[in-house]
Amino acid sequence: MATEGKCVLAGAGPGDLGLVTLRAKEAIEHAEVVVYDYLCNPEILKWAPPDAEIVYAGKKAGRHTFTQAEINDLIVERARVGKQVVRLKGGDPFVFGRGGEEAEALAAAGIIRRHSDHSSRRHLQLHSVYRS
Repeated sequence: MATEGKCVLAGAGPGDLGLVTLRAKEAIEHAEVVVYDYLCNPEILKWAPPDAEIVYAGKKAGRHTFTQAEINDLIVERARVGKQVVRLKGGDPFVFGRGGEEAEALAAAGIIRRHSDHSSRRHLQLHSVYRS
């Protein structure tokens, strides 16, 4: 049986856990990989399963853990091998984050775009890569 990999680009909100959407919380609770930014409230990571791979990809002025290209490669590679990936960004990933660039990288890699919630662009789900 093939397992579908996907990547959910989710906003972590302004830092108050009570303002994170239920859809983002659900995605984190089912994640096998969480790639998160500097501005995310670290408490949100407690929602991830204990065996989830947690990757810090934060950027501060002049100090980047990964380049944007490396982040793009990371989320694409994990989705390609069938992992359930959450790319968690502080605030809204499509306003101040680079969610658009990450969505383009996932689409270019053959991971098809689909909005998980048509009323909100906050959670863009990209999927269709399978593992055996």
